[in-house]
Amino acid sequence: MNIGAYAMPNTDDDWEPLRHPGHYFSRIARELSRIGDARLRDLGFATAQLPVLVALKDGERLSQTELARWAKVEQPTMAQMLARMERDGIVKREPDPRDGRSSLISLTDEALARLPAGRAILRQGNADIMKGLSPEEVDTLVSLLQRVLANIEALEQ
Repeated sequence: MNIGAYAMPNTDDDWEPLRHPGHYFSRIARELSRIGDARLRDLGFATAQLPVLVALKDGERLSQTELARWAKVEQPTMAQMLARMERDGIVKREPDPRDGRSSLISLTDEALARLPAGRAILRQGNADIMKGLSPEEVDTLVSLLQRVLANIEALEQ
């Protein structure tokens, strides 16, 4: 199939999910989450928390609003995630000196200490899923995925 000339079929009768990239994106995302959650469980992390962990990894302190925007999730979703992460000792809240009604979220010392092991698990996971692909093929895949993501983000505007 020529990707440049890729066009969606016109009727439901022509719909063949296994020939559509979206089918594979969806399956890959679900499987990566399932496997990642299993591998990260002993560290007390989950794949859904990765945007928060990445945003706060260098000692950053951000508001819930900033984290929701960074993770591209709704405020209630972020609030629930942060409540679970706080309960599990991954994040802590401190009053925001700029806004007394708000708090800043940061990683706990314990979570920061576990991050290197989490990164090692994720690196190994990436190596596992790219098995059989050359470094050039991985670079091409990443480049193509970046373009697809840019297309998706353009649809959101």
